[in-house]
Amino acid sequence: MLSEKSILISFKEYFLITVGILCYVTGWSLFLIPNNLVGGGVSGVSSIIQYATGFKMGYTYFIVNAGLLLIAFFILGAGFGGKTIYAIILASLGLSVLPDIIPFQIVDTLALQNGKLMSVIMGGIMAGVGIGMSMTQGGSTGGTDIIALIVNKYRNFSPGRLILWMDVFIILSSIVVPSYTADGSLVSWPDKVTTVVYGLILVTVNGYVVDLYISGSRQSVQLFILSQKYDKIADCITGELHRGVTVLPATGWYTQKASHVLMVITRKADLNVILRHIKLIDPDAFLSVGSATGVYGKGFDTIKTGKK
Repeated sequence: MLSEKSILISFKEYFLITVGILCYVTGWSLFLIPNNLVGGGVSGVSSIIQYATGFKMGYTYFIVNAGLLLIAFFILGAGFGGKTIYAIILASLGLSVLPDIIPFQIVDTLALQNGKLMSVIMGGIMAGVGIGMSMTQGGSTGGTDIIALIVNKYRNFSPGRLILWMDVFIILSSIVVPSYTADGSLVSWPDKVTTVVYGLILVTVNGYVVDLYISGSRQSVQLFILSQKYDKIADCITGELHRGVTVLPATGWYTQKASHVLMVITRKADLNVILRHIKLIDPDAFLSVGSATGVYGKGFDTIKTGKK
């Protein structure tokens, strides 16, 4: 039987995945599709097919991802599969419906009048944030994201960089596939070359934003706390905030008095909460806060060497 805490955690994860997918779909529907822009991954393949045949992007997106999900289910587990199935179904529906319901005035003002370069940047940022938000909750928007998560499970490779290199081939392939605009006009070869350049910019922005979002959500900090009330602070951090504390014996060299130093490693998002509790217990506490570039172990990242 699921506990109330686990239900709340699951609700939070699915809520953030939903917000991420909506951000991802909006980026494509509002900025990229109206400008006949091509991206990477399954979205890129789906957009190429839509521009060439008129077959809706959402349908291709769902069909291709269905096969990739079978692989992810066996390698990454049922939890990943469940969240990603939800994300892919939501994204497929969004890519099929949202482009038709966004008023043309909004598309014209925000995307068409501002030009393709601005649309690439805005669409790439929105899609990157959506992918990053989904990945940090254990889900994915499918396609190359699934492949990146599979590789990242065993190797400490950058997910954004993996996605970037896998997407380059898809974008380059768009130059040999006929493409038509919304009014039925054939896109000329010089325009297709320009589209490829914009596509490469798009996946670069996308990959950078994914890395930025994921590294920001996982960034850790290391605190050293010197206080005469170290025991009360340690009890508060472990008992109320549920974070680990290491007590280190120390000696003040100027005073030659024995003391204790608390060492705490936690996520950056929890830092302000910890600082507020420390200030309430001992306003005169001396603290040192530094960024931790890599933290591995229980509650943090797992060491990945590629060997079991």
